[in-house]
Amino acid sequence: MIHEKYAGLHEVQEELIMKKNRKTAFYNGIYDRYENPVLTREHIPLHWRYDLDAETNPYFQERLGINAVFNAGAIKLDGRYCLVARVEGNDRKSFFAVAESENGTDGFRFRDFPIIMPPLDEKETNIYDMRLTQHEDGWIYGIFCVEKSADTSDLSEAVATAGIARTKDLTDWERLPDLVTLRSPQQRNVTLLPEFVDGKYAFYTRPMDGFIETGSGGGIGFGLADDITHAVIDEERMTSIRRYHTITESKNGAGAAPIKTEKGWLNIAHGVRNTAAGLRYVIYCFVTDLKEPWKVIAEPGGYLIAPLRGERTGDVSNVVFTNGAIADDNGDVYIYYASSDTRLHVAVSSIDKLLDHAFSTPEDALKTSECVKQRCSLIKRNLELMNM
Repeated sequence: MIHEKYAGLHEVQEELIMKKNRKTAFYNGIYDRYENPVLTREHIPLHWRYDLDAETNPYFQERLGINAVFNAGAIKLDGRYCLVARVEGNDRKSFFAVAESENGTDGFRFRDFPIIMPPLDEKETNIYDMRLTQHEDGWIYGIFCVEKSADTSDLSEAVATAGIARTKDLTDWERLPDLVTLRSPQQRNVTLLPEFVDGKYAFYTRPMDGFIETGSGGGIGFGLADDITHAVIDEERMTSIRRYHTITESKNGAGAAPIKTEKGWLNIAHGVRNTAAGLRYVIYCFVTDLKEPWKVIAEPGGYLIAPLRGERTGDVSNVVFTNGAIADDNGDVYIYYASSDTRLHVAVSSIDKLLDHAFSTPEDALKTSECVKQRCSLIKRNLELMNM
């Protein structure tokens, strides 16, 4: 018999899922923020967390609790907005689960089961942060971080690689060997372009010397692999690079899979700087050349999205992070971003707005003296206009 408490909790959860999401009053002309997170731990089906049997669970206690739902890959499939979310259990292990919505801003509901992703070896401990690419070869690829225990007695030491899997329906997945980058000891935040470049699979990478620190890694890289089933990148060309006293000073990495536009590949990425309170993650964008995707042709200064109000608090505070965006047929762009490693939000923009931001916003001038000149130039033009 199902425990009597189930019905009441299920009713509360249904109200949460069906609650309409509205735009906030936030305005910058680039995107609209929405009031409610699209996914939280409270969205996880009750039968994933509780033993519903009144006999074996008389106090109706959570048996397999969920700590957070965040960092989701995104794709539109069969007319539905699909997120492959990172779900973190109370045991700190992350796994992937698909949630779907009819409109992209609310009503997200998880499928009956999470994704079963078979490990490649015994050292594989944790997987997370999947990027989704609908490739011209006919497959949907998921590129994600694979965390493995290091060959050391230090339990905090780990190794990060880029896992690769492919699917046609987001349910059945074929696991492929991890990406190999010959010049980078570790990899994270890897995205795959949806088209071949020179007949090869094209990746944006993030070369790292260590699990957390980038070391000599200079920023976001670009590389080509002949075969996705045994993907090896011989050379990584630096693309969006880290710079002193900017939003990418500590590190940066690719976010959502690149979006093809008439003007270039639109990349929505993340940048990290250090503060007295710890690392601060923000989201920024840049555009690369269509024919030479390693060449940046537009990179506006500053961030696109930063943590705001309640988004600042959570398991890892002062963080926004994205690894999923959907470009709709009408030109709208849904950016799914997590706040503070706890919950998932949506901001809605458009291709036109994001390209205008990318090409019309000045680049970071890198020095205070030059940045204030940019601002004074804007003020002068506006004062002249106001006085006309």
